[in-house]
Amino acid sequence: MAVKIDNDKCTGCGACVDICGVDAIKIENDKAIVSEECVECGACVNQCPNEAILFQN
Repeated sequence: MAVKIDNDKCTGCGACVDICGVDAIKIENDKAIVSEECVECGACVNQCPNEAILFQN
């Protein structure tokens, strides 16, 4: 699986950055970006107030 950011929903609030335990998410141009360091724990999915983060096969 992979984590996918829905750029139409992402507001760049940073909630996902704050919750990520492996520092795999950053905000760039007001949108979240997930790096290869992501361990797919799902913490960011549950933290996102805009439901902009999804797991994708």
